[in-house]
Amino acid sequence: MIRPTTEGVLQRIRKLFDRDPDRFLESCKGVIHVGANAGQEREAYQALGLRVLWVEPIPFVFEQLTANIETFSRQQAVQALITDLDGESYQFNIANNNGASSSILDFKDHKDIWPEVTYTDAITLTSRTLPTVLSEHHIDPSGYDALIMDTQGSELLVLEGAAPILRNFKYIKTEVADFESYAECCQLTDIDRFLRQHRFKPFSRHEFARHQDGGIYWDVTYKRRW
Repeated sequence: MIRPTTEGVLQRIRKLFDRDPDRFLESCKGVIHVGANAGQEREAYQALGLRVLWVEPIPFVFEQLTANIETFSRQQAVQALITDLDGESYQFNIANNNGASSSILDFKDHKDIWPEVTYTDAITLTSRTLPTVLSEHHIDPSGYDALIMDTQGSELLVLEGAAPILRNFKYIKTEVADFESYAECCQLTDIDRFLRQHRFKPFSRHEFARHQDGGIYWDVTYKRRW
């Protein structure tokens, strides 16, 4: 067995941090974006000619989303809460930043980084897995080779529920912390372990926020090993 040299390991680490976090989209044909909010990336996706399926659970935010993508013919939106289970009832906490930090989980260390963000309401939502949503809306998953998630601590649940279709994706990008930002949330090591089991390897990693005690929020992209 040939073991990698220290320099070889360092080179791989440098590549993770040097890659443009969204450059991979240039080689994709379609994106499923779970945790859409108001579709802030819609123009970037349009410029790349991508087919896009947005998934957003909050009713008033979903209305904004559908209005925002109305003129984008290759983009559509579905209102759904995605987890690992079909038919499960959740209290979904609504945050005061137009729903951007909303979650099925309670805040924990998140408040140390963004103390101005609070929950102001809660609604009851019934979950669906991603394969179920695609089936219910007659959407062929083979038309989408990238999965992007921003579900505020429940990303591992999304992945677990999507396990039967993960082979369709060439890339998976997620926002994830390496500390307990939300109570009992998934962390970077959990996402990394799960995706390695499904033949994905780290492709890029970029820090976008840091906790005072050293924890980091990351945008991480994984690439499938064919």
